[in-house]
Amino acid sequence: MSSLPPRPLIIAIDGPSGAGKGTVSRTLAERLGYTHVDTGAMYRAVAWKAGHDGVDLADEAAVAAIAAAATFELSAEVRVDGHDITRAIRTPEMDAAAAIVARHPDVRAVLVRRQREYAGQGGVVMEGRDIGTVVLPEADVKVYLDASAEERARRRASDPAHASSRGVKVEQVATALAERDRQDSTRTTSPLMPAADAVRIDTTEMSIDEVVDAVLTLVRARTAS
Repeated sequence: MSSLPPRPLIIAIDGPSGAGKGTVSRTLAERLGYTHVDTGAMYRAVAWKAGHDGVDLADEAAVAAIAAAATFELSAEVRVDGHDITRAIRTPEMDAAAAIVARHPDVRAVLVRRQREYAGQGGVVMEGRDIGTVVLPEADVKVYLDASAEERARRRASDPAHASSRGVKVEQVATALAERDRQDSTRTTSPLMPAADAVRIDTTEMSIDEVVDAVLTLVRARTAS
């Protein structure tokens, strides 16, 4: 267990799918004794709930209402309004649905407010695609993780959390990831991009522990300054 910094920090970790931000963020939060918030799971949860309730994903107002009213549980298991959706939201179909939901400015406005509430008094590691740029621009530590397209596709194809991708050809996964990257980076509201003051880490040739150690070095430097 790493020693806690003198005050609880807000740590923002951004990056595209397959860069390792989920595992890195969870591991980092465990080592620091911080809360881990997966904002991507929130968008997936809203998309799932919309489908469950028969709401058209293109209906921005209706989907935003779901986002505002939903009760989220974002621990080892992901629940929305009491439904365990941990596995249900990790599918190619939910990737696509979440991308649609994430393009709605009203939905993003609702979820950004809720994500800032999670940050509260600090002691949080929050991961996503716009944390350092939009959600928590004043975060104490900002990191942007990336990896080669080939490595990201390989990781996603073998990730047990994305069971429906297992056994699928890496080339197919790479195509899906490229489309998600395109949608995320070209959307009008909160596009995927590194914050100007984020530290970029290429995780292609790094183990999870190596990446976590690199981020912990940034955390220690921040608390020492």
